[in-house]
Amino acid sequence: MLNFDTLHNPYSSHRMTTYAKNGMVASSQPLAAEAGLSVLRKGGNAIDAAIATAVCLTVVEPTSNGIGGDAFALIWTKGQLFGLNASGPAPRLLTLQALEKAGHKEMPIYGWIPVTVPGAPAAWAELSARFGKLPLTEVMAPAITYAEQGYPLSPTVGRNWEIAFNRYAHDLKNVQFKDWFKTFAPQGRAPKIGELWHSPDHARTLQSIAETKARSFYSGVIADKIDTFSKMHGGYLRKSDLAAYTPEWVTPISINYRGYKVWEIPPNGHGLVALMALNILKGFDFEVKESADSYHRQIEALKLAFADGKKYIADPSKMKVSLDDLLSNEYATERRNQIGERALQPEPGNPPKGGTVYLATADGEGNMVSYIQSNYMGFGSGLVVPETGISLHNRGNNFSLNPYDDNCLEPGKRPYHTIIPGFLTKDDHAVGPFGVMGGFMQPQGHVQVIMNALDFHMNPQATLDAPRWQWINGKTIEIEHAFPDHIAQALARRGHDVRYSLDASSFGRGQIIWRNSKEILAGGTEPRADGHIAMW
Repeated sequence: MLNFDTLHNPYSSHRMTTYAKNGMVASSQPLAAEAGLSVLRKGGNAIDAAIATAVCLTVVEPTSNGIGGDAFALIWTKGQLFGLNASGPAPRLLTLQALEKAGHKEMPIYGWIPVTVPGAPAAWAELSARFGKLPLTEVMAPAITYAEQGYPLSPTVGRNWEIAFNRYAHDLKNVQFKDWFKTFAPQGRAPKIGELWHSPDHARTLQSIAETKARSFYSGVIADKIDTFSKMHGGYLRKSDLAAYTPEWVTPISINYRGYKVWEIPPNGHGLVALMALNILKGFDFEVKESADSYHRQIEALKLAFADGKKYIADPSKMKVSLDDLLSNEYATERRNQIGERALQPEPGNPPKGGTVYLATADGEGNMVSYIQSNYMGFGSGLVVPETGISLHNRGNNFSLNPYDDNCLEPGKRPYHTIIPGFLTKDDHAVGPFGVMGGFMQPQGHVQVIMNALDFHMNPQATLDAPRWQWINGKTIEIEHAFPDHIAQALARRGHDVRYSLDASSFGRGQIIWRNSKEILAGGTEPRADGHIAMW
């Protein structure tokens, strides 16, 4: 059973689980969470609050996301769970042959090649149109105000901004990148923690998106600016790519774990990896969290799930293996039987044929949203569209250039995607949204959060506070400094290459909102970020 007890937190970060009745917003940045709460107080619902928070995060945490990124959402409303995939495809001009001719053997990180169609603005408009209560102009107003008037940088954002600036100053010398420095380092350096930063261009762009319900971004004046900038520097993205884009409503996928249903967005996202790992793990009994056996089995299950995910996950229209086969109990048993006492070198199986921001919202009407958006690798491609504040993502970096891979680059195809929202239900009732941002850490974070809550009965805040581990590759795992040393040594004796990491941000940043049987909301927020819960 889930634990809502605020006092039971063996990994205390001096935060307690937060409780509320009428509404709650959990986010990695306080100003964004409060923006979402302000919309709830004005009569908006959890969907309006999610949009307000997400849009505000493009302003107050641009180190992780932006207008030019992608988004995914799980929405619980009127007793049903809906999924939105707002990830964009590769431009029509971006072909494997073009990259081979240019001498590329793998997808670059920076510049125009990894830029796919951004989906986030379409997500805001689509969510508002289908489920929102307030006008989009009112919902986006707090973000526009912060972009116009400025805000003081919070600590985690400030540190990440400086890291990004130092990296970009070293790597991005081409003239196409000058507008990133003009926008995000106007004084020739990264803004400092506590220093006021504002972006009038960002504000004008958000105002235009709000007034046109994102049409200006995909077929109007903003699309023209993106098209012009791309052509000027030999890019592949065109206005026609933007105009052809619409986000997709999808059916969420799930497995049963300990009597609860764990939900994820289907591919091209890799929430499937978390579900495959949990499907393997549900065949074990976990009586004690802090034991070498517990961690060893979790690590091995994730390795096996990732091996399959990296081989099979792609744009769903290109996948050669069905989700039902990958999530079957028979295949989970087969993979579980491969876990022994020693660390495995993970390899994909053969199933039977048959730098991101995460936020969670809930309102007093029963609506709940699990939402995630990203530019990828911090600020993304290093490209900022002149006079717009739009930092374009580099999500196409995840494409393979091997023509035999399911995830190989094709025009109009969506890449393997790392950002995933999660949701938990029991007996067809919502328990609530959860998520852990952070690239390939995300499925690993989802598994650890679910096991902390359901196997080890930890409350929402303790679930997020607990020390984390992450599989890197092969037999290598990284662990946080608070990870028990005696267990680290025991894992090493089992063949794991165990390495401590001082980079807390690499272990993901999560949020949780659970609703109990008394309709009370219980929230936890990430101690590894400027996490904040706004509620009333």
